[in-house]
Amino acid sequence: MPTMLDAVVVGAGPNGLTAAVELARRGLAVEVYEAADAIGGGARTEELTLPGFRHDPCSAVHPLGIGSPAFAAMPLAGHGLEWLHPGLPMAHPFPDGTAAVLSRHVGETAASLGARDAGTYRRTMAPFRGKWSAIARDFLRTQWDGPPRDPVGYARFGMVGGLSAALLARRFQGPKARGLLAGLAAHGIGPLTGIGTAGMALVFALAAHERGWPVPRGGSQAIADALGSYLREQGGTIHTGFEVKRLDDLPPARAYVFDTSPTALARIAGLGNAYPRFKYGPSVFKIDYALSGPVPWTAEPARRAGTVHVGPTYEEIDAALGAALGGRDPSVPFLITAQPTLVDPGRAPAGKHTFWVYGHVPNGWEGDATEVIERQIERFAPGFRDLVLARAVAGPPQLAARNANYVGGDIAIGSVAGLRLLVRPKLARVPYATAHPAVFLCSSATPPGPGVHGMSGHHAARVVWRRLCGG
Repeated sequence: MPTMLDAVVVGAGPNGLTAAVELARRGLAVEVYEAADAIGGGARTEELTLPGFRHDPCSAVHPLGIGSPAFAAMPLAGHGLEWLHPGLPMAHPFPDGTAAVLSRHVGETAASLGARDAGTYRRTMAPFRGKWSAIARDFLRTQWDGPPRDPVGYARFGMVGGLSAALLARRFQGPKARGLLAGLAAHGIGPLTGIGTAGMALVFALAAHERGWPVPRGGSQAIADALGSYLREQGGTIHTGFEVKRLDDLPPARAYVFDTSPTALARIAGLGNAYPRFKYGPSVFKIDYALSGPVPWTAEPARRAGTVHVGPTYEEIDAALGAALGGRDPSVPFLITAQPTLVDPGRAPAGKHTFWVYGHVPNGWEGDATEVIERQIERFAPGFRDLVLARAVAGPPQLAARNANYVGGDIAIGSVAGLRLLVRPKLARVPYATAHPAVFLCSSATPPGPGVHGMSGHHAARVVWRRLCGG
C-alpha cells in the first residue's frame, strides 16, 4: 500500500509551484506532476528560432513578479533568480518620433506626457507613491480573504482604481497620456470600459515607479527554476512528462491542487459541469524574433525600454481590443513588445537580439497576423523587417497546443471582462475549493488572476493548509 501524500499538485506553472512550496515548507509531503518535459507553464525559456537565441514563449517582463508578496517571502535569489532592469521600464512611441514613457521616476513620466497632462499625472499618482508594498498586498489578495490590511489606503485606491480605463483617460487632455493609460489597461485583454480596468493601469504604472518592469537573467524559465529548486530544498518532488487524465493516475493524497484550467480540473476530477458560467477570453498572436541588430525605433526612448507598446492612441488601442473581443480579424493591432537582450545580451549570440511581440486576436482564431503585426512595427521602426533572421509564430491553436491551460489561446485562463477579474472562476466564498472536498484550484483562473506572481497558488495553499491542518 503506497504511503499517502499530504498534497499532490497538478501543473508546474508559477502558481502550482508556489502552492507546492507553501505547503512543503510547512512540513507537508508534496509532489508535483507536470505534463510537459520541463516546469514553468507560462514562465518558460527555449530556443524557438535559431541556436543560441533564447526566447520566452509566453511571459517575458515581470512587474508583478518582482513586486509579488508571495515571491518576496521566498529566498529565490539564493536559487538563481536575478532581476535585470532596462533603462526604461516602458516606452509608448508615436508616429512623430516622440514617445510617452513609463519611468522609474514619476516626474520623467509626467514630463513625457506634455504640459497639459503632467500635473494631472503627478496628482493621480501622488496618494500612492511609496506605498507599493501595501497596495500590492491588498490588490493581489483574494476578495474572499477578509478585509484589506490597509483599509484606508485600499479605499482611496479603489476610488480611482474601481473606475474604467475609459473614465480615467478622460481626466487627461492629450493623446500621450490617454494612449499610455489605455496601453497599460490593455494588458488585461478586456474592454477599456470594464469596471476596474483603471486599477489595472494604475497598478502597472505604480509597479514601474516603485519596483520597475524587470526581466529575469536568462529568461522567464529562471523564475520557475528558482521555485523548483526551493521546493526540492523543502523536500518536495517534481515529476515532468506525466500527463494526468484522471485522479486515479495520481498517488493517494489528502489534497489535490490543480494549476490547470477549471474545465480541465472538472474533467480530471470527474466533477461534470462544475463551472457552467466560466467563459474564456480572447487570445493573442505571438511572434518571437531572432534579429541581426536592435529594433530601429524612430523614438529614442523606445531604443532603451525593456517593453514597448505599439499602437499610439487610445482610439486605436480601443478598436484593436474591440476587434479581438468581437471576433473580428485584426487589422491595426495594438502590440505589446519586449526587448530582453537590451539588458540581458547573453540570450542571443554576440551583437544579435531577441524580440518578443503579441497582438490581440479572437479566441480560437486560425488566421495569420504576421503581416499586420510587422506592418504596425514598421510604422514606428522603419527597416525592422530587414533585421529579421528568423521568426517563431504562434496563434491561438499553437498556444493551446503548447499549454493546455490556454483554451482557445486565452493566456489569461479566463475572461477578465466586467467583474470576471474578481469573480473567478465562479461566485463562491472560497474560489479555490471545489465540490470535491480534496480537490482545489490554484491557477490564474482564480483570484487575483493573470500574471506571474504566484498569488493564486499562495492563496490556494492557505485554503489547503486550513483544510488539512486547521491552521
